[in-house]
Formats: sequence, C-alpha cells, structure tokens
Amino acid sequence: MPKVKTHSGAKKRFSVTGSGKIKRRRSGKSHILTKMSKKRKLRLRHAGLCAPSDAKRVKKMLNI
Repeated sequence: MPKVKTHSGAKKRFSVTGSGKIKRRRSGKSHILTKMSKKRKLRLRHAGLCAPSDAKRVKKMLNI
C-alpha cells in the first residue's frame, strides 16, 4: 500500500490546537495595507478557528 501523504499547502497554513480544533490565519493581511484602518489590521493579527464544516476537510488533508 502507498503511504498517505499530508497536503503540503494545508500543512503550512493550518495547525491543530490541544483540544483538536483547527487554527488558521486570517486573510487579507499580505498586501495593500495602506488603505486599511489600523483597527482592521489589528483584528487581522489574531488567528481564528476554522468553521466545523471546513475543519472536517482540513483534517482530511492533514491526515488527522
């Protein structure tokens, strides 16, 4: 049987918390930041959790 491989893109973007939830980075903080308010950029700093519907897919990609 072939080995089950982890999705390389998912491996770089997601991490698993101690309780098994999927942690993700918020989108929109890579470029064109001059037009954004400081408040909005500050909110984007903090990581979020994946929605349960997406978490199922991500776990499949990470082989969890």
